[in-house]
Amino acid sequence: MIVRTLSAPAHRMRAAGCCLSLALALPGILGGCSGVPHRAAVDAAVPATGPVGYRVPVEYYRLRNGLRVVLSPERSVPTVTVATHYHIGWRLEPEGRTGFAHLFEHLMFQESTNLAKGEANQIIQGNGGVGNGQTHYDYTNYYEIVPSHALEPVLWVEAERLRGLAVGAESLKNQQEVVKNEVRVNVLNRPYGGFGWLDVPQYANANWHNAHNFYGDLADIDAATLDDVRAFYDTYYTPRNAVLVVAGDFDTAQAKAWIEQYFGPLADRPEPSRPDVSEPAQTEEKRATRTDPLAPRPALALAYHVPARNSRDWYAFSLLSAVLLDGEESRLWRRLVREKGYSDSVSGGINYGGSLFDYDGPTLWTVTLLHDASTADADIVREFDRVVADLAQQPVTAEERQRASTRLRSSFYDLAGDSRRVGLVTLLASFALFDDDPGRVNRIETEFGRITAADLERVAREYLVPTNRTVLRLVPGAEGGR
Repeated sequence: MIVRTLSAPAHRMRAAGCCLSLALALPGILGGCSGVPHRAAVDAAVPATGPVGYRVPVEYYRLRNGLRVVLSPERSVPTVTVATHYHIGWRLEPEGRTGFAHLFEHLMFQESTNLAKGEANQIIQGNGGVGNGQTHYDYTNYYEIVPSHALEPVLWVEAERLRGLAVGAESLKNQQEVVKNEVRVNVLNRPYGGFGWLDVPQYANANWHNAHNFYGDLADIDAATLDDVRAFYDTYYTPRNAVLVVAGDFDTAQAKAWIEQYFGPLADRPEPSRPDVSEPAQTEEKRATRTDPLAPRPALALAYHVPARNSRDWYAFSLLSAVLLDGEESRLWRRLVREKGYSDSVSGGINYGGSLFDYDGPTLWTVTLLHDASTADADIVREFDRVVADLAQQPVTAEERQRASTRLRSSFYDLAGDSRRVGLVTLLASFALFDDDPGRVNRIETEFGRITAADLERVAREYLVPTNRTVLRLVPGAEGGR
């Protein structure tokens, strides 16, 4: 390994190795809830049960070049998690370049100004750590989990990603093939591949940014050029379009000094403009059918546009999602699985494939299930609609709301309190990028506690209507495909 910069920390010369992938599975932030409906609902907010939970330490500031920085010291586990989130994801990528945000995530693990291919991985694993990167609707992130003593070299690696990209033609071609193979393995050659998270938005949304193939058409992936790569990097990989989060066992003063040393000198460049990702109001139900030649059984998805993020209606809809969908005691599970036997499970939620909190813009509440060919889709939809209609005849009870709130607290603290801290840094980064307010992590529970039975009834009447939904049928067959 050749050292090409005097600014690299001495730890950089530790043992070489491969980067281990640490998969992040963000659980559904609202778990299932149960309870027998009461005869009448109590029109009052359900208070949080028990004492106020642990408050996440949050220090938030900006460097002169515009980089957001969030520090969250917590020393119960002698590791530190470092993540850089960039405000560029699937829906923000350029038209005509489907899958480019995801392709670029791969490219960011290639050469940079002072790191040859593979050297970043060698530094991370050489210090006993693991790392990965991910692309979502509105951000791309890169993170590492390392022993506490290795914070400095990891900060240097993350600063190098932002300093400059040096990808050549060979690396671009190589990663195009890697991404195309990933698309084949995860979607094209897998039964139901992408059915809920990738297929449904393309039918339910009207705005190209929300409705295109996020994973990428193979032809579009092949069409990316080095000029595209350079333009994309110069536009979106800027300090003003990013947030650095450090969480775990570290000294705050020392971390600030290293952050200033490695990130402070980076050039200040303009924050990129963002496309209009708003969705026009849907005025009639959409129905579509797709053939999956690999699927052994039919599948059905119902998707509804949800209220604006962070609004009171959004909090109410999120609680409705728990009552209707989350867990084996949820209303949809009881009706469709236990009583009718249409399927052995029903799944989904808001921001299918992510969490309630790591997106910025329009999204869907999606419900999916597999069923036998002998079960008609019309029967499933009819029973689904009866469950929704029951919300007016049997309003969500105080007991149901209490159970949903309890599951919410449990799921939220599982996410924020994960010993790897990947869920925590994702929450902090999302709130910093989308709201300029990472301290929101400590107010989520209070906001849900303000929702009343009247809110739930009103939101159900307004949003859980056929004119606001898309029904997508997946049928097995040898023809059609994607």
